Order: sequence, then C-alpha cells, then structure tokens
Amino acid sequence: MKRLSLLLPLLMFAFCTQCDSAPEERVNQARQNVAPALAEHFGKAVFIRIIKEDYELELWLQENDGSWQLLKVYEIAGMSGEIGPKTAEGDEQAPEGFYRVYPHAMNPRSSYHLSFNIGYPNAYDKSLGRTGSYIMVHGSDVSIGCFAMTDPGIEEIYTLVNEAFKAGTRSVPVQVYPFRMTTERMNEERENKHYDFWQHLLPGWEYTEQQQAPYDDTDSSRS
Repeated sequence: MKRLSLLLPLLMFAFCTQCDSAPEERVNQARQNVAPALAEHFGKAVFIRIIKEDYELELWLQENDGSWQLLKVYEIAGMSGEIGPKTAEGDEQAPEGFYRVYPHAMNPRSSYHLSFNIGYPNAYDKSLGRTGSYIMVHGSDVSIGCFAMTDPGIEEIYTLVNEAFKAGTRSVPVQVYPFRMTTERMNEERENKHYDFWQHLLPGWEYTEQQQAPYDDTDSSRS
C-alpha cells in the first residue's frame, strides 16, 4: 500500500498531462464557450483564493482602477485529504499556503480537460522539508491532492488565467487556506498540531479580508 500511495501522484500527473493531438483547439473551444459571459473580463489580472473546509474557490479580478473584485465563487467538485498542509509525496493532502501560477504551468493537454500547476512546493514548503509535485487545478470531479473544478468550471477559470497571461500578467497568486480564519475559528483550533503553521497563513487571510486584495507573497521567507 505504501508503494501504491507513492505512485499515485505520478499517476495523477500522467493523467493531468496526457498528450492531446490538438491542445490549442481545446483552449480555443473553451474560450468560445465562456466568452458570452466573461469576454468583458478577458485580460484582467487574476487572483485565486481557496478555502478547503468550505470546498470553495474564489476567483478575483483586478479592475482598471486597480481595485479587486470577487467575480465568482466555485464549488470544488473533488479534493482529497482534510484540513492541514501537504507535507509529503503520496499523503493525498491538498496543500495550504501562498503559491503562484506562471505561464509555463498552463496545461492544455490534461486528461482532466484543462489544468494548471499551482507551484507546490513553494520556498517555505521546501524549507520545512515538504515534498510532492504536480498539484493542479483541473477539470472533472475527482482528484487526489489537487482541486477538481468540473469541466465547465475549469473552462472559465483556465480561460481567465490564460487571457491574463496573454495580456501581460507575469504570475497569478493562488492562496490556499484551511478554513475561514476568523479569530473565533482560530481559537477553536488552538490545540491543533497545525496551529503554528496556520499562524503563518493568518496575515494573508486578514489582509485580503481587510483590503479586498491579494496578499503580497513575494517575500521568499513567506512564499
């Protein structure tokens, strides 16, 4: 069983990156599918915030005046594990922390329709000795360690991220939290073994709640 658990992430990556004869056709078709509802937002900078306990993915966009607006909240259709960070390859946990998606992380060849890699492990994860790879936001409704958004959902999310890159965005922040990190909720988890780690995430949560904007995670000591 241990050996199988170690192989699962590699199998997931194989499914998420299976070759497709015409990946650009898939991207273009997705763009056409979502354009009637979302074309006015194409090219805007994107911020993604995930709350694992609520199975929610928030998609925020930056307006011309520099302000950020919450465009849509998507239900996460498939996610394995429980609240708490990913610490090791094969633990089937979805990660928590501050991540960044770059253009090279976009995967139009996914067997889960479309996907992108959120960039786990980040520098902070690595400093703690955490291992793992190929943590994706993708289509379908099943996942091991990734975030499955259904095919219609990933078409919207992928297209908006992709259009942001085409317009010159260098990276898209993806910030993943275990739960809504209110004072009351944090007090409930004071005895949890992950409490100290969650304290590390708390400034990011509080910043977005107060400023309605993504937390600046560019400091390598945090990211």
